Amino acid sequence: MTHSHIPGSGFVLIDFYAEWCEPCKWVEPVIDEVIKEFRGKLILRKIDVDMQPAIARERLILSVPTLILLENGKEIWRMRGFDTAPVLIKTFKKFVN
Repeated sequence: MTHSHIPGSGFVLIDFYAEWCEPCKWVEPVIDEVIKEFRGKLILRKIDVDMQPAIARERLILSVPTLILLENGKEIWRMRGFDTAPVLIKTFKKFVN
């Protein structure tokens, strides 16, 4: 299965969300902080599950928000819901150097 719509090299954080999802709005500042921490090393890709249902099905997204970390197109970490920025940064430091 190829995911040509998602960048294939480096680290990509995918935020699966929906406009109607209140927790999805809460995760935005958390993700902003994480992306700032890994500036230049981590690309953010936001995918609205209602606008792009095929991608959500392909990635087996059952609820939003769901965060997926890819390395060179391969899923290496996944979380339904979200956590604080410091916890996510500590987690991602295990993968992104």
